[in-house]
Amino acid sequence: MNQVITARRRSRGFTLLELMVVIVIIGVLAALIAPKVLENVDRAKITAAQADISNLMNALKMYKLDNGRYPSSDQGLQALVAKPTGGTIPGNWRSYLDKLPDDPWHHPYQYANPGVHGEIDVFSFGADGQPGGEGNDADIGSWQ
Repeated sequence: MNQVITARRRSRGFTLLELMVVIVIIGVLAALIAPKVLENVDRAKITAAQADISNLMNALKMYKLDNGRYPSSDQGLQALVAKPTGGTIPGNWRSYLDKLPDDPWHHPYQYANPGVHGEIDVFSFGADGQPGGEGNDADIGSWQ
């Protein structure tokens, strides 16, 4: 009879204390791992923005080779996707990109002609979408 009672107690499952200990351990592990994972996500977004900017700069260089000049600031990056209808109309225009990407924070990339840092500038305002900033909010540009 004692063996039957002991077997029933063993098969009942975990006690509340055991469950609480496991939950606390999982919480501590999550608190230690989560910041590293989030830091890697932020770094990946910055790297993706740098790659997009590099691709946009290559498309702009092709535009200049075909047309003798970069698009004006008014024509903007849209000139890589659709033939400009205002300003100086390019004579040898062709489609340079299928579509314009947004930066990893879902803001449009910025374009300046003439640029502050070079002949032209292509840049993202970073996570906050505002000029300047530090860390994830820092501007990411073609001059970097």
